[in-house]
Amino acid sequence: MDQIILNYILEKDFEKAFKLIVKDYHQKVYWQVRRMVLIHEDADDITQNVFIKIYQNLSSFKSESKLSTWIFRITYNETINFIHKNAKEQNVSFEDYSINIANDLSSDEYFSGDEIDQKLQKAIASLPEKQRLVFMMKYYDEMKYEQISEISGTSVGALKASYHHAVTKIKEFLEDED
Repeated sequence: MDQIILNYILEKDFEKAFKLIVKDYHQKVYWQVRRMVLIHEDADDITQNVFIKIYQNLSSFKSESKLSTWIFRITYNETINFIHKNAKEQNVSFEDYSINIANDLSSDEYFSGDEIDQKLQKAIASLPEKQRLVFMMKYYDEMKYEQISEISGTSVGALKASYHHAVTKIKEFLEDED
């Protein structure tokens, strides 16, 4: 599908390219965002902003990276900007904002997880920003370190270390919860 989209972009048929991008990537983008912000309404808003940015920048896509990497870089940036903006408005850190959201998960009508899922979300929310991001992309999105590196601008070695630290901290958090 990406090759068809790329052909439309090369032909400057941005309408067709965009329709296919939305069709092919909407769910992937939504869930990448949702796992970071946890709240359905926020994920919906951010996802909409991501696709607006994609549409606005289709003409500048250069095929220097994979289409999926470009889309997920936009998704990553929009999500991080949203969290930082809301954390700043609440005068709390990135981590504290995330922990507060995770603590309120049980009251979210769209959260379908059980108590174990909620504990895992709290553990993930307690991670420092970089560790949290690499964990989410590696564990949930099953991305390779090389793709995460392109998206985040962090070296593969640093990502591997961050992932290892994240897993260790999640295990410790869950053991302390029991």
